[in-house]
Amino acid sequence: MKRLGLDYASLAKRRPELVYCSISGFGQAGPRAGQPAYAPVVHAASGFDHTQFAYQDGQDRPAKTGIFVADVLAAVYAFGAIQTALIGRLRHGTGQFIDVALMDSMINLLIFECQEAQFPGDTRRHLYVPLSARDGFVIVAPISQRNFEQLADAIGHPDWKTDVRFATAQARSTHWTLLMNEVERWTTPRSARQCEDTLMAAGVPCSRYLTVAEAMADPQTVARGTMATVEDAAGPFLVPNPPFKFADGSVGAQPAVPLLGQDTRAVLADILKMDAGRIDQLVERSVVGAPSARSPARASVPTSDWAATAR
Repeated sequence: MKRLGLDYASLAKRRPELVYCSISGFGQAGPRAGQPAYAPVVHAASGFDHTQFAYQDGQDRPAKTGIFVADVLAAVYAFGAIQTALIGRLRHGTGQFIDVALMDSMINLLIFECQEAQFPGDTRRHLYVPLSARDGFVIVAPISQRNFEQLADAIGHPDWKTDVRFATAQARSTHWTLLMNEVERWTTPRSARQCEDTLMAAGVPCSRYLTVAEAMADPQTVARGTMATVEDAAGPFLVPNPPFKFADGSVGAQPAVPLLGQDTRAVLADILKMDAGRIDQLVERSVVGAPSARSPARASVPTSDWAATAR
């Protein structure tokens, strides 16, 4: 951007109120600032993958990466920082340069692990594990004392509430594997749905392990309007709405994806105040593209690319 004269320092000379955000793998300063990075690289470099590996039993290497947490997390941090900078501009009239790094974002995710790296404990942190059900898996999270007592009653073991191995949070942490094994003896002969319904009705946090398709079709997802129908030249498809809602309904995915170049003239004319002759010159010189009327073949494009395009 500096080579093109589009870096913050260059632009802020003309627009001191500018809010400018740069997102990169390792940030804009430091010995790794210029190094290339994608999310899987940062997952490994940040300690995230190694932490997940350490939490597993019986694996001989870190797990493969298929969900790019660093990309989304850095974008969320950037979003929050930009909004904060815009409020700062309203209050103080000045702009801001924001430097967001995927590496920093992932390290911020590892709050407990950063403390443990500095002050190692003698005991292993207990984890919430998948428990077998008759037709799948469930996760049960009796975190609080009340959750645990509700769990004990719901699965027919009120005696656990006075069992010295389980009666207190410290005792449960020490005997966590044993407790989960006992709970699994109850979940195994039952369907995942039955386990979830029984425990959630008792106030115990529990969920089946759903596929993405099942989660998209879940009644709660449908009721909240989590997914939005978007249409492009190839037809309608679903994308996630933003994970926050405004009471006036003003925030959400737009219902249509414009064709490539469809809004170019409007943007140049309305925002940059270019006249039609100047825009025609840019099109003729291929500086900007003319609108494309081609209909994309949905099946030939990976789903992740379509989701990225929709966003």
